[in-house]
Amino acid sequence: MQFRMQEMMAKGLKSTIKEDLDVSGLFEGRIDVISTSPLHISLEVVGHDGFITADGELSADLVLACSRCLEPTKAHTVIPFFEQFKPASKGDPEEDTGEDEDSDFVEVEADKLDLKPYVEEALQLFMPFAPLCDGKCKGLCQSCGQNLNERTCDCNNERVDPRFASLKDLFKD
Repeated sequence: MQFRMQEMMAKGLKSTIKEDLDVSGLFEGRIDVISTSPLHISLEVVGHDGFITADGELSADLVLACSRCLEPTKAHTVIPFFEQFKPASKGDPEEDTGEDEDSDFVEVEADKLDLKPYVEEALQLFMPFAPLCDGKCKGLCQSCGQNLNERTCDCNNERVDPRFASLKDLFKD
């Protein structure tokens, strides 16, 4: 997924990327990501006069820990991907106007454009924040740790504000 920027921009070249990328190394040490399939990349990279665009989508199948009960849950993630790249400016102080008029572009220092870091970053940004095994997941008991989806426990989870604790016995018969 490397391209020569000057050549693509000068000739207006177009390239299609359809490949799988192993991203298991990105999630080493994370306990919320149990496993991941290779990231399927489907992009079209086009050279224009002065910039390059990469447009398409990324997809992956993930097995994540449910944020409530910690059971494994499968998630299929489809990520829209669009980036524009341009060569870095030479740093001429007379050209610096103080405005960032090209803020939609990613400046690339070298002539070679490697899309791999941008693709990996997109996957990490679009990871589900709080995956759920089911919308009605009851989670774990906060006292004993029992999975409340499997069975209920006998723990008393009633919380009484300590300022009103003496009033709870007021209306007992």
